Formats: sequence, structure tokens, C-alpha cells
Amino acid sequence: MSALSPPDRAKLAALSDHFGFGLSAEEIEEYGPAVAATFAAPERVEELYRRSAPPVPERAWQKPDPDQNPCEAWYVTTSISESTEGPLAGRTVAVKDNVAVAGVPMMNGSRTVEGFIPRQDATVVRRLLGAGATIAGKSVCEDLCFSGASFTSRPRPVRNPWDTTRNAGGSSSGSGALVAAGVVDLALGGDQGGSIRIPGAFCGIVGHKPTHGLVPYTGAFPIERTIDHLGPMTRTVADAALMLTTLAGVDGMDPRQPSRVDTVDYRAALAQPTKGLRVGVVAEGFGTPVSDPAVDAAVRTAIEVLATAGFVVGETSVPWHNDAMHVWNVIATEGAAYQMLDGNAYGMNTEGFYDPELIAHYARQRIERGAELSRTVKLVGLSGRYTFEAGGGKYYAMARRLVPELRAAYDAALDEYDVLVMPTLPYTAREIPPEDVSLRDYLTTALSMVGNTAPFDVTGHPACSVPAGLVDGLPAGLMIIGKHFDDATVLRVANTYEEAVGGFPAPPVAATTGSNA
Repeated sequence: MSALSPPDRAKLAALSDHFGFGLSAEEIEEYGPAVAATFAAPERVEELYRRSAPPVPERAWQKPDPDQNPCEAWYVTTSISESTEGPLAGRTVAVKDNVAVAGVPMMNGSRTVEGFIPRQDATVVRRLLGAGATIAGKSVCEDLCFSGASFTSRPRPVRNPWDTTRNAGGSSSGSGALVAAGVVDLALGGDQGGSIRIPGAFCGIVGHKPTHGLVPYTGAFPIERTIDHLGPMTRTVADAALMLTTLAGVDGMDPRQPSRVDTVDYRAALAQPTKGLRVGVVAEGFGTPVSDPAVDAAVRTAIEVLATAGFVVGETSVPWHNDAMHVWNVIATEGAAYQMLDGNAYGMNTEGFYDPELIAHYARQRIERGAELSRTVKLVGLSGRYTFEAGGGKYYAMARRLVPELRAAYDAALDEYDVLVMPTLPYTAREIPPEDVSLRDYLTTALSMVGNTAPFDVTGHPACSVPAGLVDGLPAGLMIIGKHFDDATVLRVANTYEEAVGGFPAPPVAATTGSNA
């Protein structure tokens, strides 16, 4: 701990310019001692905090051998368990590397976080360990989690076990690849624009984005509070339901959560009959400018399976879906530039958990190693900061004002139907681009797939991706959307579909080495 250095005249002049105070040289001279006199409070707060801050625990971890790193998907490997009993006893879990596991390095796919070791487990990690799970390691994720493809991660891309020349989807890329390849039983993912469901669809597994606030985000690296989610990634719907039962519930430290969430046994809920449930096929989710007709056709075939399985299927229209991406784009870019970048991940002005050590580490390295950030993160910073300065925050405010209208449009369709369905993604996994790819192609590969997934991060509706079959040997995804905090119905529909198709296929030959280029 070190004392704050008093600001010199040049620093005070720069601060005056930043706020438009118009201080004269004489006023700056006068303010110097007054500013320095305020430092007693932060210095004492740091002293008090150090008294109770937990030490970093000692836990064993290893950097994976490059030849024993399937799909380049592990950041570090571990074997952490605390109980041999519980609903997840004996099950191995990969934890996305934006989620804190105390005593184990956390990189968040980024050079700007590299070298950080958390002091405390995230709430979801505590719950997994308490349920008997074994944390098998930290799975690679995309640079600060801002990409829907799997080539922006550091130190290298994550590869798709169905075809290792292709990307696994992001930003929960390592989690998706490890589950699909059968390396772990379960994985934890995060979702701000589709980052659970995108690798779910590209890798042919189940990816469930819970209702916003159902699962505490405490201890995970934030992007933007209003769109941050954590959730399960598994090979079966039953496992997703079992895992969600463990993860869900209020922890009292996450401002994203309501004060109370009903306890639901999602695994037991799968046994409830689904015959007669109403399924609305959202027309606007098909035939988009980037849609592959073969993927649309595969999803239509999956919907026919639902009809034969006893669901009442009908077509519906949600015109707002065509503009939903504009709302998400403003919130995700301006909001992330303000919180994730300028706010050093956590920002301020809300109750809840903060990680001072992570904030300080990232604040320093974000400047020192900012040139090494991915081009997607740089786009967020440039665009989001520019529009914030140009409008003073009005565009973000306008987008937030539109969210209730957008949410109500989906809710209106959900008044008529129990769930809504559409393709998770408009196309199958694309090839990992070369390092010298143009900016235009880089951004297209990284971001062009989120048109159906991102809207539900803004509205908070639960949404689950399940495999809808193969298109030219690559998985496509069917997305099932439900009412707020009715994740059980979403999973029931997904489970009935899985049973109707006889289970989901696995990659014919899982990638088993780290040298897949």
C-alpha cells in the first residue's frame, strides 16, 4: 500500500479541462492543497479494506501441454473438488475464464487481464463445488468476451471439434469445444450477445442463457450489467436442467438480480407433460440478410419434429425483432465502453460485489497492453466512446427507454404461445480467418451471427439452443425462448425435442491435440 501522490499543476489543469471547469493558473495553485487534503479518506479506506481482504488460496493448477489441449480450449487445468456428495458428484466442469476460481489464474482471453489471480471464488463456482462437482480447469474465452467467433482469444484461437479449421463460436469458445469433444461433462458459459448459445449451436451442444438475474454474476468479469448472464453448457438438456438448478438463486451481492427468485428443480420439471404446449415460430428469425437457407431448412425440420411430438405449432410475427439489434448495439457498445473499458469492468454507482484487485490490475494493463486488445474490443471502445461523447449519453438513455417496448413485443407473442422458436444462428461455423485478415472480414466473422441471439440479452428472456441437425456435416441450432423466469418450460420443450430425435450427435472424431492448424 502506498500513499497517493499529490497532483501537480499539469495534472490539475488536465482535470480542469476534462470537466470544463475553466480554472485559471492561480485557481489551480489554490486547489492543489485542497485536493491533496481529500486523500486521507481513500488511503484510510484502503488500510481498512486490507484488514479483511481474503488471502489468495493455494490451489494446484497447470498450464496444459500443447499436445494435450483439445481444440486449444484449456487455459489452465485443475482438479478442484470439495465434496463427494451432491447432485453433481463425480461430474467434471470447465469454468469459462471470465469467472473467478480463487487461486487459479484468470486471463479472460486478454493480455490486459493476464497474470491476475483471484482471491475469491465466484458465487457460481461455490455452488458447483457445493453440489459435488470437480472443477477441471478454466476454458479459454474470447478477448474480454466480445466476439461471437473463437479467433480473438489470447494466446490462440479455439477450434471446433467437428472441423478444426473452423471456429467454435464465442465468447464461451473453450467451454463449447470441451463439452462437444467429450473432455468434460459440463461447462459454465457467459452470455452478453449470445456467447452461450453461439458456441452451443456451432459445436452441437445445449447452451442455456437463463433469465437475466436468475443466476448470480458475482465474481465474473462484467461487460455491461444489464446484459451480463452466466449459464450451463452441456451435451444433454437434462444436464443443463440439473446444472441450472445448482446455479440459480439470489446471492445478495449481484445488483442484476431481483430480491427474490423462486426455487425450482429444473431437472424434476422435465418430467411434466408437454403435449399441447404452444410453440410460436417467429417469422423474422428466418431469411435474414446473412441466413443460409440450408440452416433455415434444418430448423424448420426441427420444428416439424416438435409438431409431431404433440406441440401446437403456429407462425407468429414480432416486427420489433428487426430493430432489436439496433437497441442491443447501442447498449453493448456505448455501455461496454463506459463500464468495461473506461469503468475498468465494474464501473461505479451500484450496490453489489466489486473486485478491487482485479480492477487495479486491469486498469493498469488496459493502458499498458491496450494495443494487444482484439479488433472487436477496439471497435467497441472507439464507437462507444465516440457516441457517448457526441450525445453525452443520450443514445444509451434512448436505447434503455426502448427496452420495455422491445420486451413487450416478445411478451405479446408469448401471451399467445408458451415458447417462441427460431434459428439460433443464421449459418454454421465459418473457417478461422488468417491473422492478416482485413478488418471488414475480421468483424464480419466475429459479429455477424448475433442477430437472433443478442436481442434476448437485452430483454432478459430465457433462451436455449439445442442441436437442430447437421448442415454439410456441421451443427445448426434451434433456439427456444420463454417467458421471464419460466426457464423450466423452455427446458421442458428442449428436452421433449431431444427425446423425439433420439439424442444429439457428437463429433465423429474429436480433436485431441493442440496443433490443429
